Amino acid sequence: MTLQGNCLCGVVRYEPDQLAMPVAHRHCAACRKAHAAANISAAGVMRGHFRCTAGTERLATSELSPAKLRRFCSACGTHLSAERPGAADVMLRVATLDDDPGKRPSMHIWTSYDELCLTDREDVPRYLEWQPGH
Repeated sequence: MTLQGNCLCGVVRYEPDQLAMPVAHRHCAACRKAHAAANISAAGVMRGHFRCTAGTERLATSELSPAKLRRFCSACGTHLSAERPGAADVMLRVATLDDDPGKRPSMHIWTSYDELCLTDREDVPRYLEWQPGH
């Protein structure tokens, strides 16, 4: 089953055949800063099963961590993947998929980097849409 994904503006599009690794919520400081989020969800895709199908001219690269290349759309800034040169897999940002990959997150990693101000408590309300009254 081929999956489809893209950046926020839709310029960069890609197709992974399947996720080769479990989905993990990553809490490391580099991911938190790069994505401006408490954590990000990622899973590995084997290089041979990952294709950029549109917008390759808008795909930009940054090396914020040593020997780790982050790929993002230069038009809207969406981070799509990260990779280490020579590695067999590409770390896909699962939230950029349009399709359900059929896997659910199975772990939280790098939680030693959690920021207390971003960590949910059990008693924090959750709403299906915008909070009531707004």
